[in-house]
Order: sequence, then C-alpha cells, then structure tokens
Amino acid sequence: MTDLPAFIAGLPKVELHVHHVGSASPRIVAELAARHEGRSPVPADPEALVDYFAFRDFAHFIEVYLSVVDLIRDPEDVWILTHEVARELARQQVRYAELTVTPYSHVHRGIPAPAFCEAIEDARKRAEADFGIALRWCFDIPGEAGLPAAEETLRIALEQRPDGLISFGLGGPEIGVPRPQFKPYFDQARAAGLRSVPHAGETTGPQTVWDALRDLGAERIGHGIAAAEDPELLAYLAEHRIALEVCPTSNVRTRAVAHISAHPLARLVDAGVLVTINSDDPPMFGTTLNDEYAVAARLLDAGPDRLAALAKDAVTASFLAPAEKTRISAEIDAWSAAGTR
Repeated sequence: MTDLPAFIAGLPKVELHVHHVGSASPRIVAELAARHEGRSPVPADPEALVDYFAFRDFAHFIEVYLSVVDLIRDPEDVWILTHEVARELARQQVRYAELTVTPYSHVHRGIPAPAFCEAIEDARKRAEADFGIALRWCFDIPGEAGLPAAEETLRIALEQRPDGLISFGLGGPEIGVPRPQFKPYFDQARAAGLRSVPHAGETTGPQTVWDALRDLGAERIGHGIAAAEDPELLAYLAEHRIALEVCPTSNVRTRAVAHISAHPLARLVDAGVLVTINSDDPPMFGTTLNDEYAVAARLLDAGPDRLAALAKDAVTASFLAPAEKTRISAEIDAWSAAGTR
C-alpha cells in the first residue's frame, strides 16, 4: 500500500494561487515585527502568531493581512521575503509557482516601484539558481483600495514590466467591490499580453464569477468555489476549460466555508471543472501545499493516481511554455509510476 503522505511530499507540483506576503513564514514575520516593534500590532513571537492568525471572518483576515504588509518597509525586506517563499515552495517539490504580488501595497508604503521590481526579480533569479524553482508574477490589484490602486498597479506593470511578470489579477474583498468596474484596466493589461486571473466567487455568489469571465476576460479564477451553486456556470467552466484555483483550508479559515466537510471541491470535480489545488496564504492559515493535497485526498477519497492527475491539471492550467509543461508532467508521471508500484 502506498504511503500517501510520502507520495504527496515527493510529488512534483506547480502552485498557481499563493500570495507573496501571505507566504511569509512565522519566523520571517516575527523577525520583521521585531525590527518594527512598537510600530506594529503584529507579534514578534512566532508562537503568538498562531493566535494572531485566527480570523473571525474575511474582513478580519484582510485587516491582519495588511498589518503584515506594513512590515515590509524596504527592498531588502522584499528580497528576503521572496527568496524565503521560494525556499519553502521548493522544499515541497514545487517546480514552478505563479506568485500573486501586490506592488501597490508596497509602493504606497514608500518603496519605489523600480526598486520593488528589481528586488523581486533578483530574488527570483537567485531562487532558481539556489533551489531549482521557477517563479513568475501575477501583479494583483488590492480591491479594497479601489480604482486608484487599479490605475497604479497597471502603470507599474506596464512601465516596469519585470521579466517574470505574466499575469494581472484582482484580490482582496469581493463584497462591495464589483468586478465590472475594473474592466478598463484588465482590457489594457490583456492588450499588453498579460493573462487575466482575478479572484471571484470566494465570499460572494456565482454572479461574481460570471462578471470576472465576461468583464475581465478571466482565463483562470482565483477560488471560484461559488460556481458549485450554479449548474450553468459549472457547465461553462467545464466546456471552456477555465480552471479554478481552489484553496480548501483558506476557505475554511476565512469562514468562506463553514467547515471542511462542507467544501464544494468534490462537486466541482464531479462537474468536470478543471480544478487546481493551492495554498493561498499558507503560514497564515496553518497549512502548506502538501497539506492541501492531503485535504484534497480526503475530500475526493483520492489515492496516488488521482492526486498525480490533480498535479498534472495544475500544470495544464499554468502559463508555462509547452515544453516546460511536458517536462514537469513527465516528472509527475515518473514519480507516480515509482510510487504506486
């Protein structure tokens, strides 16, 4: 019988929905908090962060998340954070990750856009040399900051255009932040060759997903779990092979889903939707990508073959070049064949 945790630990993976600051380890967050002690509510004790990261609801999560963003004060902080995120992902056999980065939040706090982009790019190249992981960027509008943030995010994306930038996103709260208002910014980003990957259908209903598809030209949907409530939407997603970036533990920790047994992952898969498994803000939610594959195994009653298929679905849904998709898929097949003999 296959040792499932060991199989998951060694399974080559890609990660498509993981946030830059939200991936800061407790050690890094505590170190940054200690550097800014007295100017931040974030505890400088890694153990105290467990309670600090207990979220009452999605609005509280955003509040806490932004308090951690406030700890990133200079390009060196950005570089260290980025390199450490890559180290942790590579430790879990992640070969490629599309990291959601919110440059507006850092530029708004005083880090010049060129310096910010230089820091993430230098860390990206160093991480590939050090850990063998390829990172790419999704520049993400913080929805709570409104249209000025959209304007600034687009400007940074188009003027700086770091080599690792491949996509344009929209995060933050959905309630009170309608997707259609961001259409002009996504239109310009897409015209410039960036792919569209907004969050939608996490804490609101299916209409938000429809809006992301129709108004923002979404090629993948961040979360999108509300699609399970709309048979027509499920059929559309399945027919057009528009992937959902599903993050089960995150949905429970932010109270988007009441408890893990109520998570709609199985309904999405059963409807034929292309689903990928992701970690979102792993240290904040007390999880890892490996843990999320274990959660998916329980929700889907899945063994090694099915988990390997999920890993390959993430490769399919990624924006990797075809040759790289083939290479990583072959690695997954080889691991699966060896692990299930």
